[in-house]
Amino acid sequence: MAGNILNTELCSMLGIEYPIMQAGMGYLARSDLAAAVSEAGGLGVIGAASLTPEILREEIGKVKERTENPFAVDILFARMPSGDDSRINEYSDEVNDFIEICFEEDVPVIASGLGNPAQIVPRAHETGKKVIALVGNVKNALRVEAGGVDLIVAQGHDAGGHTGRIGTMSLVPSVIDAVKVPVAAAGGIVDGRGLAAAMMLGAVGVWCGTRFVTTKQAHSHDNYKDKICEINEEGTIVTRAFTGKTCRVIPNEFTDSWIGREDEIEPFPLQGIKVGQDVALSARRDGNTNLGSMPASQGSSMITSVKDAGDVVREMVAQAHEVLARYIRA
Repeated sequence: MAGNILNTELCSMLGIEYPIMQAGMGYLARSDLAAAVSEAGGLGVIGAASLTPEILREEIGKVKERTENPFAVDILFARMPSGDDSRINEYSDEVNDFIEICFEEDVPVIASGLGNPAQIVPRAHETGKKVIALVGNVKNALRVEAGGVDLIVAQGHDAGGHTGRIGTMSLVPSVIDAVKVPVAAAGGIVDGRGLAAAMMLGAVGVWCGTRFVTTKQAHSHDNYKDKICEINEEGTIVTRAFTGKTCRVIPNEFTDSWIGREDEIEPFPLQGIKVGQDVALSARRDGNTNLGSMPASQGSSMITSVKDAGDVVREMVAQAHEVLARYIRA
């Protein structure tokens, strides 16, 4: 039993060896990282955010060249606010382009890092694809379940990047109790202890971001990776300054400049347009840690070095087995 304890429902659903999914982090999660994680037995994910449709198609092709294992593309399914009456339109043209590329390139798993992917679920299921949705509360978990998703990722307040208000330890079992579809855990999970804890809560696996930022294959500047390795458990804040949605990041001069000016922050995605990609990406792309967005979870204090992504998967698996073996008899 101990040897198979990590072979959860998530593994059979997605065709992967271990119940570890690498988050589709904007700008960072490209083919090098996704392929390495998938080759190691987890689910590698390309983040569509910050890519053009043309580059997304290229990155998908590169993953296919490097692994035959399943992988995913993460799309932010936010709907654009319309003109004067503030109604919500359909997905933006860019989101629709990303969707079409995923179907044309036969991507096996489509993840929704933000918003409700219900509109694509019937088509995905007709073509044998699985759809994952991230949520930050029970209300949205019920909403995406009604939309037909195959897997819900309950992402707690501990998470880096866009995050909600409820802590991981409270959110995960609450979502599990509320829905009938499988639930994975996210938010501050950076090692095998976190994977084991998630499984003890009833989750079928984990979705990890920050731990995979600090890998050799992550498409980001070393200055950003080093910042994550340097901070302690209190080294992050939650701000709307970069995107208009609450986002956990490492503070810097830019975030400090918005303190007391919160009423000037536009709703998502308008704040991101106002700030501009050159500012938002300057830490990840150029190493300017005083200016750019540096998403990081509260689990960053347990990350002390940059590693190979495949080794991260293997070490998480080994540690989870070790932890679970203390409590589960063979």
